[in-house]
Amino acid sequence: MQAVILMIHVAIAIALVALILVQQGKGADAGASFGGGASQTVFGSRGSGSFLAKLTGMLTVLFFVTSLGLAYLASQANEQPELGIPAAELIEQQNQLPTLDDRSSSVDNAAPELEESGN
Repeated sequence: MQAVILMIHVAIAIALVALILVQQGKGADAGASFGGGASQTVFGSRGSGSFLAKLTGMLTVLFFVTSLGLAYLASQANEQPELGIPAAELIEQQNQLPTLDDRSSSVDNAAPELEESGN
């Protein structure tokens, strides 16, 4: 869940940066009033100001919502056990299992001795 929200958060952040860089500043409107080619825009003669401003506002709200969601999930993660850490009972059970390093008195692990030849 946290990974999905994080991926959405990063995508919104990248979209916000791109959207803000595409928008014109407030001073750019003065040039358009003197015949700067505003009638040739995709969004009409008024320009893309209101559409891009609304889209930027919506993405900003989504960015803050995902930020708060990630903060909440991070605060709850401290209370829950980690998924990768096994329980203490499981570790104790694994410590009681025999391993290859255990020495047993019934097994002779000594290397055989070579017989000396009489030559």
